[in-house]
Amino acid sequence: MVLVTYAGLIAVHPTSKHGVGGPIALLALVGYTLGALLIVSGAVARLPPTTVALLPVAITVNIVMGKIVYFSGLPLQLDSIGTVLVGVVAGPAAGAATGALASVIVGMTITPGALPYAVTAAMIGFTAGVLARAGMFRRLPTAVLAGGLIGVVAGVISAPITAFVFGNASGSVGQSALIATFQAFGNGMLKAATLQGLVADPLDKALTVVLAMAILKGLPPGFLYRFPFVRERHVLAPRAELVRAA
Repeated sequence: MVLVTYAGLIAVHPTSKHGVGGPIALLALVGYTLGALLIVSGAVARLPPTTVALLPVAITVNIVMGKIVYFSGLPLQLDSIGTVLVGVVAGPAAGAATGALASVIVGMTITPGALPYAVTAAMIGFTAGVLARAGMFRRLPTAVLAGGLIGVVAGVISAPITAFVFGNASGSVGQSALIATFQAFGNGMLKAATLQGLVADPLDKALTVVLAMAILKGLPPGFLYRFPFVRERHVLAPRAELVRAA
């Protein structure tokens, strides 16, 4: 459903400077929201209790940091720290569920505009889990690179939502100003939104990863080793080995 919605937005390219809007935007909102809910329902049912217990904490971290940065007016978000953290310690499915669930909760309680971005949040958590499985979170330099890659994924997926659903009115003043700047240089709606995502999201997600790694460093190794993904995949190999040797 998510892929069909995404492909539909790309296929129905807007011709108005105000974006597609109307029924198509509503269908996109419904498609992304239902897709996110399916991701959550499919993933959470298979997660171990240790991971499920971590989700509320991670979602709270996402919401608090996201709101702090939002009111600062910076062209950043930092609302995926908890999502990345869960993706690293519990795997792609848990990360996707955390991101999607956080966006759905925020969309239904605080900011309705967050609902379509649930699919972006899910892909952030999923990608973090995949890159953690590949060993990119064992060292800070490769973790920062992973953050940049996560940002590219987030920027590309968010662009059609920002352009076609919201007419390039992004989530913060800084982001909207950056999109307006790209449009002022003659770029179309989708290209301006994509450029904004490719400029801001890699930096945002690199910072997100650094903060998530700082939190992980402060957690007891024994707690991290309770997660099968950490224990079996050695995503944080040096600390896991210390616990195993203990």
